[in-house]
Amino acid sequence: MSEDPEIRSAKDRTHFSREVGAKAARKLKARRNPTQGVWFGLGMMGLIGWSVVVPALLGAALGIWLDNRHPGRHSWTLTLLIVGLVIGCLNAWHWVDKQDKEMREEQENHDQ
Repeated sequence: MSEDPEIRSAKDRTHFSREVGAKAARKLKARRNPTQGVWFGLGMMGLIGWSVVVPALLGAALGIWLDNRHPGRHSWTLTLLIVGLVIGCLNAWHWVDKQDKEMREEQENHDQ
């Protein structure tokens, strides 16, 4: 019912050697492109943060302007701040998803 231990051991070694090869290729690529390090990661976090903050601030500014020009029962500032925040979060999610797909495709290409 189970495979011969020698065959299973050979399959395990083949799988293990592929994993080691893929990790070695990623490590060599990282050494060739040394610019992507801690500063790159911090820059990405900053970029994502700004992609959320800018629409929220623009919404709040437009809301303040509308509240001064057309006062009403509801606060335009709060409403447009929330709308800007939602747009910013969707923007950040879209950008992170796009980067994740690119990294996965690149990893698949190196694994093959």
